[in-house]
Amino acid sequence: MLLSLAPWVAAAEGVPSQIHLVSEEWRDYTNADGSGVAWDVLRQVFEPAGVKVVTQAVPYSRAVGLVKRGEADAWVGSYKEENADNLYPRWHFDMDHIYALGLASKPVPALDNIGQYRLAWVRGYDFGSYLPNVQDSREVQRRESILPMLEHDRVDFYIDAAAEIDNVLGQASQPERFRRTHIAELPLYLAFARNDQAKALRDLFDKRMAELVRSGELKPIFERWQQPYPFGPGSRPQ
Repeated sequence: MLLSLAPWVAAAEGVPSQIHLVSEEWRDYTNADGSGVAWDVLRQVFEPAGVKVVTQAVPYSRAVGLVKRGEADAWVGSYKEENADNLYPRWHFDMDHIYALGLASKPVPALDNIGQYRLAWVRGYDFGSYLPNVQDSREVQRRESILPMLEHDRVDFYIDAAAEIDNVLGQASQPERFRRTHIAELPLYLAFARNDQAKALRDLFDKRMAELVRSGELKPIFERWQQPYPFGPGSRPQ
């Protein structure tokens, strides 16, 4: 009965009946068929409140553009204030586990010295704004080019989330030549369009996330996908 009342509650608060979310396709996270831990988390946030989640997988830069033009309500997996064109909620919905991939013969990097190395990451990911003192970096169009760049000493380390690092490493004919090193944890956000509809959805997102973190209702979703649960009893917006 409570669920049947949810659409009326959302409408009474001026919230649209659906939200169009776009994301790059990350395996088991934002799959093109609508499955994945992030899609499941976001459905749990919005759908019990009467807002149907419509998912779309597109390249990262296109996802940003769709939201900027108001053709989607939010894109998934932004870092805090990554793009000035977007509205950001107070709450994150997950944490990105950031790793550096390099030759095993290279020194072991750490957060406090990673900026002194020659770094590479995928176009649009702007890790330079979130890692300290980055001095030499380049963007790549495709992850397929990473291993040759490392092998030929064009860059020292490739920076990406753990799952993407593992996918790249899985393409290596001699994976023992490489080493992955954890360097940072970055909160992940929905980046909303700058319009009244998206603002109402953002405010609902913050309200629901506060409830779900307090109740622990999201934990089984992360466990089902065998992903680390990013919240604890004292978790607060970041």
